[in-house]
Amino acid sequence: MSPQVYEFHLPLSPEELLKSGGVNQYVVQEVLSIRHLAPQLRAFQAAFQAQGPLAMLEHFDTIYSILHHFRSIDPGLKEDTLEFLIKVVSRHSQELPAILDDAALSRSDRHAHLNALKMNCYALIRLLESFEAMSSQTSLVDLDLGGKGKRARAKAAHGFDWEEERQPVLQLLTQLLQLDIRHLWNHSVIEEEFVSLVTGCCYRLLENPTIGHQRNRPTREALTYLLGVALARYNHMLSATVKIIQMLQHFEHLAPVLVAAVSQWAADYEMKSIVGEIVREIGQKCPQELSRDASGAKGFAAFLTGLAEHIPAILMSSMCILLDHLDGENYMMRNAVLAAMAEMVLQVLNGDQLEEAARDTRDQFLDTLQAHGHDVNSFVRSRVLQLFTRIVQQKALPLTRFQAVVNLAVGRLADKSVLVCKNAIQLLANFLANNPFSCKLSDTDLAGPLQKETQKLQELRAQRRTAAASTALDPEEEWEAMLPELMCTLQQLLKLPQGEEEVPEKIASTETAEEVKGRIRQLLAKASYKQAIILTREATGLFQECEPFSHMDLEEPEETSFLHLLGTIFKTPAASTQKNPQGSAGNMGPGQTDCKDKPNVSEPEKSRGSDELVKQEMLVQYLQDAYSFSLKITEAIGIISKMMYENTTTVVQEVIEFFVMVFQFGVPQALFGVRRMLPLILSKEPGIREAVLNAYRQLYLSPKGDSARARAQALIHNLSLLLVDASVGTIQCLEEIVCEFVQKDELKPAVTQLLWERATEKVPCSPLERCSSVMLLGMMARGKPEIVESNLDTLVSIGLDEKLPQDYRLAQQVCHTIANISDSRKQPSLGKHHSPFRLPQEHRLFERLRDMVTKGFVHPDPHWIPFKEVAVTLIYQLAEGPEVICGYILQGCAQQALEKLEERSPTKEDPKVTLMLPTFLLMNLLSLAGDVALQQLVHLEQAVSGELCRRRVLQEEQEHKTKDPKEKNTSSETTMEEEMGLVGATADDTEAELIRSICEKELLDGKQMLAAFVPLLLKVCNNPGLYSSPELSAAASLALGKFCMISATFCDSQLRLLFTMLEKSSLPIVRSNLMIATGDLAIRFPNLVDPWTPHLYARLRDPAQQVRKTAGLVMTHLILKDMVKVKGQVSEMAVLLIDPVPQIAALAKNFFNELSHKGNAIYNLLPDIISRLADPEGGVEEEPFHTIMRQLLSYITKDKQTESLVEKLCQRFRTARTERQYRDLAYCVSQLPLTERGLRKMLDNFDCFGDKLSDDSVFTAFLSVVGKLQRGAKPEGKAIIDEFEQKLRTCHTRGLGAIEELELGQGSSRIASSARKQSTVSRRHQHPVSADSDNDFVTPEPRRTTRRHPNTQQRISKKKPRIVFSSDESSKEELSAEMMEEETSKKTTPIRRASTHMPRP
Repeated sequence: MSPQVYEFHLPLSPEELLKSGGVNQYVVQEVLSIRHLAPQLRAFQAAFQAQGPLAMLEHFDTIYSILHHFRSIDPGLKEDTLEFLIKVVSRHSQELPAILDDAALSRSDRHAHLNALKMNCYALIRLLESFEAMSSQTSLVDLDLGGKGKRARAKAAHGFDWEEERQPVLQLLTQLLQLDIRHLWNHSVIEEEFVSLVTGCCYRLLENPTIGHQRNRPTREALTYLLGVALARYNHMLSATVKIIQMLQHFEHLAPVLVAAVSQWAADYEMKSIVGEIVREIGQKCPQELSRDASGAKGFAAFLTGLAEHIPAILMSSMCILLDHLDGENYMMRNAVLAAMAEMVLQVLNGDQLEEAARDTRDQFLDTLQAHGHDVNSFVRSRVLQLFTRIVQQKALPLTRFQAVVNLAVGRLADKSVLVCKNAIQLLANFLANNPFSCKLSDTDLAGPLQKETQKLQELRAQRRTAAASTALDPEEEWEAMLPELMCTLQQLLKLPQGEEEVPEKIASTETAEEVKGRIRQLLAKASYKQAIILTREATGLFQECEPFSHMDLEEPEETSFLHLLGTIFKTPAASTQKNPQGSAGNMGPGQTDCKDKPNVSEPEKSRGSDELVKQEMLVQYLQDAYSFSLKITEAIGIISKMMYENTTTVVQEVIEFFVMVFQFGVPQALFGVRRMLPLILSKEPGIREAVLNAYRQLYLSPKGDSARARAQALIHNLSLLLVDASVGTIQCLEEIVCEFVQKDELKPAVTQLLWERATEKVPCSPLERCSSVMLLGMMARGKPEIVESNLDTLVSIGLDEKLPQDYRLAQQVCHTIANISDSRKQPSLGKHHSPFRLPQEHRLFERLRDMVTKGFVHPDPHWIPFKEVAVTLIYQLAEGPEVICGYILQGCAQQALEKLEERSPTKEDPKVTLMLPTFLLMNLLSLAGDVALQQLVHLEQAVSGELCRRRVLQEEQEHKTKDPKEKNTSSETTMEEEMGLVGATADDTEAELIRSICEKELLDGKQMLAAFVPLLLKVCNNPGLYSSPELSAAASLALGKFCMISATFCDSQLRLLFTMLEKSSLPIVRSNLMIATGDLAIRFPNLVDPWTPHLYARLRDPAQQVRKTAGLVMTHLILKDMVKVKGQVSEMAVLLIDPVPQIAALAKNFFNELSHKGNAIYNLLPDIISRLADPEGGVEEEPFHTIMRQLLSYITKDKQTESLVEKLCQRFRTARTERQYRDLAYCVSQLPLTERGLRKMLDNFDCFGDKLSDDSVFTAFLSVVGKLQRGAKPEGKAIIDEFEQKLRTCHTRGLGAIEELELGQGSSRIASSARKQSTVSRRHQHPVSADSDNDFVTPEPRRTTRRHPNTQQRISKKKPRIVFSSDESSKEELSAEMMEEETSKKTTPIRRASTHMPRP
């Protein structure tokens, strides 16, 4: 076909070029085979040298054949083809400008160049797309093979690196489009297919998932430029808009790429209208449709958000189109619109110089953001808080909205979503960091200045009101001022005849004399004297009978009488105004006249007074805003501090960072949070532990100061503040932190030096500061023992010197510090070859300790007892033969007590006087004996036992080394036993038995010193009436508990006494101490204490707050460590959830949180707990019951557990007899997280509770179950939910009998058969229990219980019925405190328990 006669039509698909579609349409004549491609390409190259770009007209079939066989041909041929086509198109683009400018260009030549242009572009673009398709396939293979060598594989596939070749091709196409090529077409209208060919290639390149990578940035820029040219020169906007919308819906990776492109087009190419077109298309998308198209919504949302960040000013004009999406269901679109509003507030609507319209728009955007802070979706609420955080960070939030947004953040702290809470904390922290008020925000510090300045403002306002009243001149003075000019005017007028006055003042017929007087007064005030005189003359003729015109004296000269009349008119209103404030409105004229007369006096004073008042009002408003902000931060602190022990690590970290910032801003309540975070140093989460360390690093390790010493002083002062009134637990946690800092060398030597100087009083300091310095040295000794070890004598001289009076608190801290030397040496790395660190008995430390304890024994100092306890502990930790030293101490103290007793011995004159010993001496003696007894036990079981083990191992190793090799080979069995640890275990048992024998037979034997104190101790404990001192009773009870720890025999003989005191003592401190003691005994002798467990649970209902708290702690420890059996009595722990004391309620909540981690523990206990708490005789009130069960049932999360509990609770309705029990059971069912299977269980057991639905509370509870199920129901499950609801409503209104009628009406045969089938299946699955479910979920068969307790029915039938579960066996313990001899357990068998179990119907 001749090149001059055909026309090349751009095909939609390559196959169209093989078919003839019209007259003179170009058709590919032959698709060449692969072996002919290379020669034909060379022929084409030769023709190109001769003919130029028009050679394509004759050789297009060659290029088409290469494209057709592209996947099969050699990579070298592909590369040659691409290189040649680039050369062809480049040559053509260079020649075209001259051709287009040639006015003599023939029609045939223009047609030839047009065909060549279309062919060249089509061939190059098709080749480009082929390379891109192969590159994408290679990328997918690379994902499977891994990223290594990816570029090498790509080069092997193509013969070159395609990613580097794309950009030149795109630049060449751009260069071509920038030419005025439309003149090649008829009527200079370029065909749409040609533009679509070029732009379609661009869009296909954008679909590559890797287009957004950094290495493809040149390609992205080239594509943006090319499409920008098409938009600007070839009317491509409509097509581009449609294509962009489609791509956003289907390609998630394209949102940021298209954002950059559209932003560049709008900003650099002045194509702002494309933004409006795209946004209009997105705005017209149906919100319901987007709720189903998650991928498309995500793309649109990302695009809008990015567009708002790049060109917010351009996007703002189209925001009204997007507002409908704020009411749509898709939360991502709501987030995108809100983010766009925030960006506009930040970048466009920011500053104080906004116009009124811009300010209104900003306020509308902020209102919308605040409103969506309460959005139903937690992601939207979280996003709103994040956006406000950015706005606050960039100080773009108007001050007038500060309080409202702070209120929003504080309110969101109670949000159920963890993410929302976290972002609310971040927002509050940023409010603090960017607040415009002060660097110190203490509401107590701000209250004083606010009150003072408010009072000053009130005084200024009062002064201004007084000044305003005084500035009005007296009418007499005003009259005197105007009189000269008035007289002159009057004289001139009187000389003229009456008819010749200029501008005569007329009086209307309706005017009264008072109205005319007012006109005259106003004219005088305006200095219009001539008009005033004329009007007065007129009035004297008309109102001769009215005041004051009737007082004209005809005998006086006319001038005098007129002046008198005018003066009366002008001055009379002023006088009446003073008497009647309501007339002040008519008196403004004279005041204004005076202002004009005297501007130099009044105006500056007025201006200064007004400026001062405005400044004061602004100051008061500033202080008021700061005070309100501080109050809100204080409120937030209380809420956030409760979130410090959340389960989510990120929330805890945010809370910690918040308190660091609050503390730095000087909020007084922040110290509470800083202390509260201390226990988190013991957290198992490394992130939380590190956050606490970083917090204390920021707060304490970087103090301000000019020198190292000044910084050390500030650091020590801040740490000492934490020790003020700190509990033992707080001090231990702080010790962990300080130890960590010391081990990492973060505490400078200047700190240690200053601490020693304060401890040795080289630097003047108070006793408390000296004591805190010693405590801090002790904490540091945990990390580096040499800090204290090298200064041991110094420490002894600091706290244990012989000066009087003794400072026992300082001495106690010195003992703690020295003890840390021993603690730090108890490390596994020291190994069995190192003997324990001990000091000789003659060491000065023990000499001073013995002297201080012995000498302080006879002085009633309350600090002596805790010092003595620490001293005894230290002696047993560090001394060789500590029992000898403590024996001397005991002997010396007892001797002093006897001496005191002898001093009070009866004289010969009065032999009947009873011997009396001071109470404090007896208390000190028993307390000392108890401490020695307990430390002796610890010494035997730890130090002595450990030393025996160490020596045995060393001896065995020595014997093993001395053995001959032959002996080693002949004892293979012995060696195997040693390797398995059997020999060592036997030896350990022998050593443990030796220690136990010493404790049982020797320590409290009559020959030992400790045994001498037992009779005295028992006498004090058995006679609380005789020894009634609370301090003595507390010391004696603790000492008895410590003595009982030594021997099982002695413990067994004194348990009745211990529990009697625990139950009957009137002193809470005694009951609390004994609760701790019995808890320790339960761990040491569990079999002995087990029968008395009910009495431990009974203390959970003790009337004393201190005892309940102690009992809760002890029982938590025992239950979680599996030291006591957990049965229905754990309901006493559940009752603590509603304790009026928040700390006790928090303790109980923490207990159940920990218990929930122990498998199915709570699930197994729930039936018993419900039975006991719902018992009409011994349960709790209805509202507290709901609170308890709401907490406990929140731990039931497994579907199997829920289904089992539903079944059990439904069956319990049959045994319940009171309406309260019905309501309680219904409430429990409503709190379970039911699923469709759980609902089926309820339907199966509907007969159990159907007759109880007439009660409104029961019906409401079950109806709430339906509501919960409907919210998340699937379409296939809605039928059964509707059936259940219909049954509920029918039973509620008509009774259970109506259900049968309902079933008959709906086809009862089908429903009954289905029910029989389901029940058969359920029975089939119930019997082989181990097949489908865990044993924990199985309800015990009621018949077994009946057979085990044949008398249960008779016993129960006489009592008031109550809810009883099958797991109630042996769960009702006697809680009586009457410890009679016949009730006391002689053996380790449980107290007799009465089981009340009702058989199942």
